Amino acid sequence: MAAWGWILIGIAVTVTIAVVATVAEEKRRHARSDRLRERFGPEYLRLVSDSDSRRQAETELEAREVRRQELDISPLAPAARQRFAGEWQALQASFVDDPGRAVRHADRLVERVMIERGYPVEDFDHRAADVSVDHPELVAVYRAAHQIYESYGRGTATTEELRHAIVDYRALFDELLAPQLELVG
Repeated sequence: MAAWGWILIGIAVTVTIAVVATVAEEKRRHARSDRLRERFGPEYLRLVSDSDSRRQAETELEAREVRRQELDISPLAPAARQRFAGEWQALQASFVDDPGRAVRHADRLVERVMIERGYPVEDFDHRAADVSVDHPELVAVYRAAHQIYESYGRGTATTEELRHAIVDYRALFDELLAPQLELVG
């Protein structure tokens, strides 16, 4: 066979390998995206829309998973669950007389439960990111409740908004108090 024949065969083999590698990489990327989309649900969509790229958002979500795996999160002891549940009942009852104070108490109570479970609470964004790994279906309501809490601090939250914040905090609070720890991964 002439030299040009071997060159053509070499080019064909190289192109075939490149195409196969590209297809495999694309499948891997789609599998990664599908896994993260399924795992994080609405949080995946929020982060993708807020990020410069899908890849950047997915890298952030994977970093959250790694960070979460390094944490020692544990369920609450029954006595702690009862104590926190009693505090929630008291703050809920106080809503009628002072809705803003009840929301402030709810924000702090959720934070205290997170601390007792083992979540780091250095700032709200980190708390929300950690919550998104274990409770992706609730992180949006947690953010909404906290945003209303901050509006209350600025004096701009209505009583109806404060009521919504209590409902949203309650959803996360109930999950954090649940006796069974969700499996991560």
